Amino acid sequence: MENFNLSDEEKSTLLKIARKSIEDKLNKNKDIFINSKELSFLLTDNLKANAGVFVTLKTGREQLRGCIGNFNFGIPIYLNVYNMAKEAAFGDPRFMPLNGAELQKIKIEISVLTPLEKIDDLSKIEIGKHGLYLMKGPCHGVLLPQVATECNMDKKGFLEAVSMKAGLPSDAYKNDADICIFSAIVFGED
Repeated sequence: MENFNLSDEEKSTLLKIARKSIEDKLNKNKDIFINSKELSFLLTDNLKANAGVFVTLKTGREQLRGCIGNFNFGIPIYLNVYNMAKEAAFGDPRFMPLNGAELQKIKIEISVLTPLEKIDDLSKIEIGKHGLYLMKGPCHGVLLPQVATECNMDKKGFLEAVSMKAGLPSDAYKNDADICIFSAIVFGED
């Protein structure tokens, strides 16, 4: 997965899949697009590769409107995007389910993830390149690579933020927490 990349056409296809997933759910069409002949012609080997993904929805003012994903490397990217787009729109517990009027106002961003790499040395974390996954007991939190740069975080701030995202004190990363890094191919609608 180290040298994995997606072409502009593949990125465009994934963005279309994400939007169609949300439209299908809003229109109560059960998985119409994901099973369509149109999509079958667009699927490349890259899109059929297995990877974890996150789908982020933002309003026109770049405000978060939903973000759900997983590190499931047992499912093809295109299908994972389809499922996570629906979850981001209708299943993020921080927000009310998306309604039809909002659909045209949101922008979709997709992050295709590399596998998790557990680290013991915090100096391995590169801001802007790595996302963080922190686990301690039953608590866990994830921050995508772009969060650190979008929020102007340094490494300490990023580690504190992922600790709090896990529902733990900001210094939890220092005390027997498991920390994993990962990278992502991040792209979105204009």
